[in-house]
Amino acid sequence: MAGPRRTSAGRRSTSRRSGSRTTPRALPVAGPGERLWVLDVPYGTQVEGATWHPAVRTHLYVGRALPAHLAPYAPGPHTLGRFVENTLNPDDPTPAPEATDALEPRRIQFEAADAIAERAAAGGRQFLLADEPGVGKTIAAVLGATAVGDLRGARRVLVVADRPAAITIGHWCRTITALGDGGLEWVVITWDRLEKVTGHEWDVIIADEAHALRRTTTKRWKHWVKVSGHGRAHDKAPFVIATTATPGHTPLELPYLAPAFAQALGEPVREWTSATQPGATFSTALERHGVGVEPGRNGATWTTDPARRAADLQLVRGWLADQRPPAMLHRAAPWGPVPISGMPVALTPAERTAYEAEWGAFCREMDIARRGRSTAKGRAALLRFRQKAGLIRVDATVAWIAQQVEAERQVACSVEFVSTAADPIADRLRDSGIEVATIYGRDRFDAEAERLRFQTGQAKVCVFTTVASISLHAGETLAEGRRASSEPRVGVFHQARFSGIAARQVTGRTHRDHQVSPWHIAYAEGTVEEQVGKVMVERIAAASDTVGSDTTGLADLAQLLGADWLPPTTLTEDPA
Repeated sequence: MAGPRRTSAGRRSTSRRSGSRTTPRALPVAGPGERLWVLDVPYGTQVEGATWHPAVRTHLYVGRALPAHLAPYAPGPHTLGRFVENTLNPDDPTPAPEATDALEPRRIQFEAADAIAERAAAGGRQFLLADEPGVGKTIAAVLGATAVGDLRGARRVLVVADRPAAITIGHWCRTITALGDGGLEWVVITWDRLEKVTGHEWDVIIADEAHALRRTTTKRWKHWVKVSGHGRAHDKAPFVIATTATPGHTPLELPYLAPAFAQALGEPVREWTSATQPGATFSTALERHGVGVEPGRNGATWTTDPARRAADLQLVRGWLADQRPPAMLHRAAPWGPVPISGMPVALTPAERTAYEAEWGAFCREMDIARRGRSTAKGRAALLRFRQKAGLIRVDATVAWIAQQVEAERQVACSVEFVSTAADPIADRLRDSGIEVATIYGRDRFDAEAERLRFQTGQAKVCVFTTVASISLHAGETLAEGRRASSEPRVGVFHQARFSGIAARQVTGRTHRDHQVSPWHIAYAEGTVEEQVGKVMVERIAAASDTVGSDTTGLADLAQLLGADWLPPTTLTEDPA
């Protein structure tokens, strides 16, 4: 059997040292019947058989097949690792998976895809998909990019997603797989990995949460300029689909749309962007076309005159919306059932090992309790498993919350356990510099004071165990005529609640009074939690319609957890 042809596991080339002039180590050569396998080994982790190669900035293995112990590190479809691996094995690429048909796009998403394609067919270079949360921008963008690729004979599509990678990359890759790749090569990365794809050409680019590009002084911006062909002529650049429900606070925060503005106004892109002074060039162009730009202490600022501001917004939006065909699309989410979706978390190999160990222990304990007909032991086993499973996912939840705060949203985090969820989540967020309001634990906090800290925006996150009787929605009327902050709210269930009615009550803390607040149920991908999460998505939707539906599906949950012999109330008891 072919084995690794390398030095000790995890050793890095000395050429990576600062100031070293050592000749870069050549890539290994695959022998007959062998290939190069890319491995996504976490930073700082040593894995036998995986060797770091600075030339491709990743770990590699050489052989006919990937050993079982390295299989967990194999990159998935449409990831950067898979792209690099196929590049290294042009004669033996890993085929993309067939479409699963797991998603059925809605009409509104097909309409968005058609609008994107029409803009591309007319020679456009950018499209802004600015639908409100919950309308379905991800599916629309994938359908639109596929259509553009077909129109332009494209080969590659780059998707730049927001963090945390453990959630967003998997979400995009699953969507592409479900809808089909359209014969295109897709690569999904996060904004902090843009540098890794600057040396490749892209035909279509999806910039998810494009407001991440509103500042032109960052490394992210410099890499984006290279990848997207930002300064190229209109007919020489990739087609860019920018998706965001919050394009920017002011017109000055829209530099990533400069090429679209220039094209809409019939001007060369160089009049809107500059390699040396991108922000200044952009603000000058806005001012030249009538936007109220004023000098400020730290550069250009937007006018403070309300009437002028309103006119400016209409003007700038019109540059794209009034094109024929339009270069943007914005549709508000109608008031209705709470947007609820699963949020799968990709566990690291170490986390998955720990998770499977806990699942195995739980199954053994539950089996002993069942044979002994000990309800108390069965309840205790279920409680311990849920606590430990949630604790393993704490870092992923914290990373997701931090990303939402960075995107200027306030986050309501619903938990069921204090010591293994509420406390570690709140503590780690505070350690990162994020203010947290906490509504859990008897006599530990002044619940109303903590609620007001969140509602007034002093704390951007609220971690809570309560189900009802509190309001956390944007724009709430407070005492003395005050109003709650207007930042959009987003919610996450760190653990899925088994009671559909209780869960629906929780979502109602933010999704109320005409304030649309999407909610997500976090679960470990590829585990029993994923199956539970999917059932709960359906149950919460059902609970929105009829109170009696709370019992529907409860038997399915019990069966998934091997707890169908316990009293039904076991799954719906509040452990907090």
